[in-house]
Amino acid sequence: MAELLVVSLSALLVIAGATVAGPRLGVAAPLLLVLIGVGASFLPVFSGLEIEPDLILEGVLPPLLYSAAVSMPTMNFRREFGAISGLSVLLVVVSSLVLGLFFMLVFPGIGFAWGCALGAVVSPTDAVATSIIKRQPVSPRVVALLDGEGLLNDATALVLLRTAIVGTAAAVTFWDVAGTFAYAVVVAVAIGVAAGFGNLFVRRRVTDSTVNTVISFTVPFVASLPAEALGASGLVAAVAAGLVTGFRAPRDLSPQHRLSDTQNWRTVEVVLEGAVFLMMGLEVRAIVGEVEREHAGVGPAVLVAAGALVLVVLVRAAYVVPLLAALAAQGRRHDRLQPRLENLQEKLSTPEGRRRTVDAVSTPRRQVSERDLDRFATRLTRGLANIEYFRRESLGWRDGVVVVWAGMRGAVTVAAVQTLPPDAPQRSTLVLVAYAVAVMSLLLQGGTVAAVVRRVTPPEDPAAAAERNQDELARLFETLRAAAGTVPEPEEVTHAEPGPAGFPAMKRHRLAVIAAQRSALLDARDDGTFDADILQDALATLDATQIDLELRGRLAGTDVPD
Repeated sequence: MAELLVVSLSALLVIAGATVAGPRLGVAAPLLLVLIGVGASFLPVFSGLEIEPDLILEGVLPPLLYSAAVSMPTMNFRREFGAISGLSVLLVVVSSLVLGLFFMLVFPGIGFAWGCALGAVVSPTDAVATSIIKRQPVSPRVVALLDGEGLLNDATALVLLRTAIVGTAAAVTFWDVAGTFAYAVVVAVAIGVAAGFGNLFVRRRVTDSTVNTVISFTVPFVASLPAEALGASGLVAAVAAGLVTGFRAPRDLSPQHRLSDTQNWRTVEVVLEGAVFLMMGLEVRAIVGEVEREHAGVGPAVLVAAGALVLVVLVRAAYVVPLLAALAAQGRRHDRLQPRLENLQEKLSTPEGRRRTVDAVSTPRRQVSERDLDRFATRLTRGLANIEYFRRESLGWRDGVVVVWAGMRGAVTVAAVQTLPPDAPQRSTLVLVAYAVAVMSLLLQGGTVAAVVRRVTPPEDPAAAAERNQDELARLFETLRAAAGTVPEPEEVTHAEPGPAGFPAMKRHRLAVIAAQRSALLDARDDGTFDADILQDALATLDATQIDLELRGRLAGTDVPD
C-alpha cells in the first residue's frame, strides 16, 4: 500500500511539473509525459506493468470527453456538424479499410479482417492528443473540426473493431456494420441526452456548490455505463451528456455552481490527461519485451508502424482536400443566398411587412400565425449569422494543412488495441504496431505542429483584428444595454438610502438586470450572432458580477433571499 501511495503521489507531482515545465521548455506537456513514462518504465517498480484497457476506455475517457464536450461552443459544433460527421465516420471507415489492406500485405497470414481490426484501432484521432492544437493561433473552425472529430470518431473506430473481430469468425455484410453502428450511436445519444437533462434537473435543486460538483463527476458514467451495457457506445453517450450540459447549464445552474465545475473539472482533466500519457510511456517497455520473447522482431514492427502512420496521414490529406473544396462551394452558395435572406429579414422587421408575408403565404387550409413568423424569423437570423461566420472564418489550404497534421493518435489507439482477443494472430506484434503509431504520432506530429502552424499561418494584421473585435464588442454592449432597459428601476431603488440599508433593494434590481442580460446573451448564442469566445467572456463577466454582489451581501450581513 505504501508503495502504491508513493507511486501515485509521484505521478501527480510529475504531471504537475510537466504541465508547468512543458511550455517553458517549448515542449507540449503530453509529449514530455510520454518521454518521462518511457524512462520510468526501466525502474524495477514498473517491471511487468500491465494496465487494464477497460480502465482507459471506461474509466478515463468518458470523463475527459464529457468535460471537453461541456466546454465546446455548441453553436460552432452545430455549424460544423456536417464536416465533423464526415471526419468522424467516413474518414475512419476509409482509413480502416486502406490500413486493413496494408496490414494484410505486410503481415502474411493475418487476413483482411484482422488487418481492418488493427486499422480501426489506428484510424481515429484522439481528443486528448489534439488538445495540443488549442494552444496554437489557429482558426476557431479548425479547433471546432478537430474537437468534434475527436469527440465522435472513437465510436466509429470501436464499432468497426468489434465488427472486424466478429468478421474473423463469420461473414459480415455491409448492412451488419451499418446496423451495428446506427444502433450504437442512436441508443448512446438517447441515453446521453437523458443523462444530461437528468443531471441538470437534479443539480439545479442542490444549493451547495461542492455537492453539485461532486454530482457532476458521476454524469459521464451515468451516461456511459448504461450505454455500454446495452451494446451502444459509452463514449458517445458521455459526449451527448456533455453537450446537453454545456448548452443548458448557463440557464439552469447558478454562476457559483458553474465556476466550481470549471475549476474542479480542469483539475480532473490535467490529472487524467497526464495519467493517460504517463501510462502510454510506461507500457512501451513491457510491450517491446513481449515481442522480443516471441521472437517477432521489434525493428520490422516499428517500420510497419512508420508506414502505417505515413499512410494514415496521406489518407487524411486525400480526404481533407475535397472536404475543403466542398466547404468553399457551400460558402459560395451562401453568398448567393444572403441578399434574399436579408430582404426577407427586412420585410419581417416591420408590422406591414409581416402582414403582407402572412397574406402571401397563407392558404385556405393553412393560416400562418404570428408564432410561425417568429420561428421563421429566428431561422433567418441564424442562417444569416452562419453565413457571416463562414465568410469571416473561411478555410483555405493553410487551415487544411493544420487539420491534416494535427490529427494525432493517442489514448484510444493504445487502449483499444489491448482489447484484441488473446487468439489474435501475432497479437503482441499488432499491439506494438499500434503503440508505435500512437507514440510516433505524438512525438512527430505533436512535436512539430506548433512549427507547422507558424510556417503556414500568415501574420494577422493587429489593426484589422482590433477593429473587428471593437465592432463585435460594440454590438454586444448594445445588446446588454437593451436588455438592461427592459428591467424597470423600482421606486424602492430610486429612493434607497446609500450604504448597507439600501443595499438589498439595489442588489435585487442589479440581479434582475444581470438575469435579463444573461438571457439576451444566451439567445444571441443560440442564434450565433456573436463570436463564441467574446460571448463566453461576456457571460463570465456577468457571472463574476453576480458572485461579487452576492458575496458583498453576505459580508455586509444584509443578504436577502434572491
